[in-house]
Amino acid sequence: MRSLRSSRRLSIPSCSDRGVQYASHDYTELLQAHGIQISMSRRANPWDKAACESFIKTLKYEEVYRTEYRDLAEARASVGAFLEKVYNQKRLHSALGDRPPAEFERGWLAQNHKEAAARHFSL
Repeated sequence: MRSLRSSRRLSIPSCSDRGVQYASHDYTELLQAHGIQISMSRRANPWDKAACESFIKTLKYEEVYRTEYRDLAEARASVGAFLEKVYNQKRLHSALGDRPPAEFERGWLAQNHKEAAARHFSL
């Protein structure tokens, strides 16, 4: 919470469905007071947040539910390590051609560098 109170505001999204608890005036007012951007799915469209929901499910089932954390600091460190070492480096993602995000990103960057170099030299 300290970072939320600092003079430099971060852009933090809050993704949710349109459940009454997330759409209530008190809840949305609290998020807005802390500079948190509210992101809700459209009415009767459960697919809007499908990627986010899938990610949260994966995080819960592959890390959070399997671990007992001593305190918040340990939970943050453990979740961060899971994201960097497992989710981004090893876990295969069907939306990325059954590759981990880090591998997909390296390939994408290499391809874009080649295309940019080709455009630069053709000028």
